[in-house]
Amino acid sequence: FHDGKPVTSADVKFSIETNKAVHPFGLAMFRYLEAVDTPNAHTVVLRLSKPYPALMRTVVPLLVPILPKHVYEEGDIKKNPANRKPVGSGPFKFADWQQGRFIVFERYENFFRKGRPYLDRIVYEFIPDPATRVAAMETGSIHLIPFSFVPFVDARRLEKHPSVTLSTKGYEGYGSINQVFFNLRNPHLKELKVRQAIAHVMNKDFIAKELLIGFGKPATGPLVSPNPFYTAQVARYDYSLEKANQLLDEAGFRRGADGVRFKLNHELLAAFPDIIKTVAEYMKEQLRAVGIDMVMRASPDFPTYVSRVSNYEFDLTTDFLSNYPDPVIGIDRTFLSSNIKKGVAYSNVTGYANAEVDRLLAEAQSEQNFDKRKRLYARVQEILVTDLPMVWINEIQFATLYSKDLAGLPTGVLGLLDPLDGVYWTKIPR
Repeated sequence: FHDGKPVTSADVKFSIETNKAVHPFGLAMFRYLEAVDTPNAHTVVLRLSKPYPALMRTVVPLLVPILPKHVYEEGDIKKNPANRKPVGSGPFKFADWQQGRFIVFERYENFFRKGRPYLDRIVYEFIPDPATRVAAMETGSIHLIPFSFVPFVDARRLEKHPSVTLSTKGYEGYGSINQVFFNLRNPHLKELKVRQAIAHVMNKDFIAKELLIGFGKPATGPLVSPNPFYTAQVARYDYSLEKANQLLDEAGFRRGADGVRFKLNHELLAAFPDIIKTVAEYMKEQLRAVGIDMVMRASPDFPTYVSRVSNYEFDLTTDFLSNYPDPVIGIDRTFLSSNIKKGVAYSNVTGYANAEVDRLLAEAQSEQNFDKRKRLYARVQEILVTDLPMVWINEIQFATLYSKDLAGLPTGVLGLLDPLDGVYWTKIPR
């Protein structure tokens, strides 16, 4: 570790057990974990109650970072002072944090990969305003913007800048989908025909081509198309305002004298304005055309948004979720009825409960035969897209913008959340 203490199997055991207890995905990732044995300082044995093919896709730094046991074992881990001055074991060590301004990491001289990292330090700057981020990239005062943290129209313009490179490689492992969540406790949204009508007002091709400017493609269900368990054999809800009006009439929600059938409240996450806000504003206009008044309320910050949604203080919300490398991680938490947990972030907030889906997901969790597992998840997708606890709008294609003189950026399936020890300058910036 960066404080000089060795990384041992005790730290791995502590990290896995801690993640199981406090991580939002902890129970999903380690539900069959019965014990973690450490026969020596460099060996860890995970003992499972039944086969669990997703295991090796969960024990990655993104989901289970190795924590220093000697730092965190005493007291409440959420209140540990080290959370503001972390001790890690990666290529860069924590140096400084000016809240709201920047975080600085410096080269760790004793990193186990000799000669690495190549950079002396990395500074993460907080720039809330997208236009300021774009200007900083144009002038060269910043050198890297990951995860599409600029408006898509500006990303396309920066793509043509002589000193900037745009890449969409390196995010495949997230499997992120922009989706509309329905609070099924709402008396209107609990009606399937209402949910079907909302699905029909969303022109997914228009969203992908015009609103996202090509940074995405229409989604068909809860898994992205490159996922090995994906199936396209699900119900379709083609764009049709006529069909949407018909379904709403059949559901018994007629227009009033003002042309409005009913009102729905939409909780808006202000982050990712192109991916979320633009699509939500489009949906508002589309719903108005079929007599649904969608009132948007913007959460002032991410913690407020998470609190409101996880406590069911919404009718609709637009957000994007990630499948991650295995459906056990990205799908189970969202649709298992056992994961309807009020106040828990990114659990089953819609309140969706289907005994057949519960059974299929439980069977798929421990099925080791790939073809059988694929068939189980195909059936899950078929049921979910028929039941419509949410509308899956588009698969998201994140973009990285970086200086043309910067090389060695990780382009694996987890992109820039992989270690940055291989990043280097081909030409040192002035």
